[in-house]
Amino acid sequence: MPDNRPDWQRWSDAVEPPLIIDDPEDHAWDDSADLVVVGLGGAGIAAALEGLEQGIEVIGVDRYAAGGSTAANGGIYYAGGGTSIQHEAGETDSVDDMFDYLRLEVDGVVSDETLRRFCEDSAPTFEWLVGHGARFNSKVWKEKCSYPPLEYFLYHPDSSLAAPYARRAKPAARGHRAFVTNGKKAWGLGFGIYRPLLDAALRLGLNYYRYGEARQIVMDRNGRVVGVKVMHFPDASEAAGRFARYFGAAAKWIAALPSSFPMAGAAYAVGRWYLKRAHALEARYRRPRFLRARRGVLLSAGGFCMNQPMVDHYAPRFSAGLPMGTLGDNGSGIMLGASVQGALQLMEHCSAWRFINPPEAWARGAMVNARGERFVNETLYGASLGDAIVKQADGKAWVILDARLRNLAAEQAGDPRIVPFQRGIARLNHMFNCVKAANVEALAAKIGCDPVVLRQTLEIYNIAARGERPDPFEKRVGEMAEIDAAPFYALDASVDSRFLPMSVMSVGGLKVDEANGQVLSVAGEPIAGLYAAGRNAVGVCSNIYVSGLSFADCIFSGRRVAKHLAG
Repeated sequence: MPDNRPDWQRWSDAVEPPLIIDDPEDHAWDDSADLVVVGLGGAGIAAALEGLEQGIEVIGVDRYAAGGSTAANGGIYYAGGGTSIQHEAGETDSVDDMFDYLRLEVDGVVSDETLRRFCEDSAPTFEWLVGHGARFNSKVWKEKCSYPPLEYFLYHPDSSLAAPYARRAKPAARGHRAFVTNGKKAWGLGFGIYRPLLDAALRLGLNYYRYGEARQIVMDRNGRVVGVKVMHFPDASEAAGRFARYFGAAAKWIAALPSSFPMAGAAYAVGRWYLKRAHALEARYRRPRFLRARRGVLLSAGGFCMNQPMVDHYAPRFSAGLPMGTLGDNGSGIMLGASVQGALQLMEHCSAWRFINPPEAWARGAMVNARGERFVNETLYGASLGDAIVKQADGKAWVILDARLRNLAAEQAGDPRIVPFQRGIARLNHMFNCVKAANVEALAAKIGCDPVVLRQTLEIYNIAARGERPDPFEKRVGEMAEIDAAPFYALDASVDSRFLPMSVMSVGGLKVDEANGQVLSVAGEPIAGLYAAGRNAVGVCSNIYVSGLSFADCIFSGRRVAKHLAG
């Protein structure tokens, strides 16, 4: 039978229809505040801290241990316009230069006015983070890369150095990596920025409902959002402690390996075992709590990349990718907004990451589609490459190398400066994800493309690599290499590549008033008392993602809501 339920019920069993009450003053509330924040990741903590600083009372609710994808990420914060770290590093930047570049990436998903405000606020907001204890460093890495060597903390996390962008907007290093150490890992570093904000909010009186899950919006008869129902473990209960341990173990095992890697199934099974027990504790011990929001409810509970049926429905072109998020990115916040007729926007947009540098030799090769044609400048930032693979190449792509480039890539993979996971991925793909052939025609046969087309593609590429003719994709001569030394190789860079997983995160969400973050209804009207921020809402990074831009948008959009409510 067809499923005729509205989408918000189809994708989240945890979201209940809104509760409509006659008079908020007569309802049996368990707690109240001016602002109730649902989801205490980057956007949620920014709103909470800004609100507390502005003198309003705040309740923060988070199902897990707070932080979300913000705390779990690589610790990159996108900032420019002349931050203190940029000045210290000798990097020249301005609001106009930052705006000119981001305008190319944003492509109208937010207005120029909003983007200008984001850029103007960037340096002051960065100093706000520093003032609350976030630490950064000015050691700058000036070359293109997906993630800098671990001893560098300022770099280009975007396509600004690539010729098509550099001729239109002045480049500057805007990727500010948190100055923390985490062994040789490049994830879990966002906590270095997030934790000081959480600590500051707690000191200012944040009322924190840890291990609380928002299940229902409460509205009055006039359609104003006045609160939420939360399922919550009793404070400091033994069950809450066990839930934390089970969930922590589940998250660790589920994130241990990409799904296509050997032994991933076993790791997932262990993770699901712990998660099942965590959910059993929730079902048995949690109790409903009704939280009143005198001024507003903020939805900031992350994206939906971990909800596979939801991805399949809204963004099927990205379904084969590897979800890049935490278990909290299940779409529940977006569906809470939809349950009260909040409008969804750009839900088909996801950010797909295809990083091929390092090793730099991969980026000097030629990326082709299933027909054997080039379709993109290979030096672009990984999200731009991933977007092109999905949208221009129907998800299928190969990086063509010759013997010289493959040997150079193998040599570069041994560079001790690059992050260990980058070295491991390069070596793994050289061993198991590279098709080899004695000539171009034989390589074309192995990857299923037209040999005549592939031969012509490489001939044109080699002419540009020799500097005899400009590259149609504006790749510089020094960024190319002639591909003519047999044997030849094709590296599978498709969405469903087994050993080179394409990470995917959702960037669509609730449509909001860009002046204040208020959720707009399907009729285009503001929903009184309801706000959204971060990946629950459409924002600056909802077209093309660059490293740290979602983090920066979370802080920007979260503070925007708090300033509006306090004003």
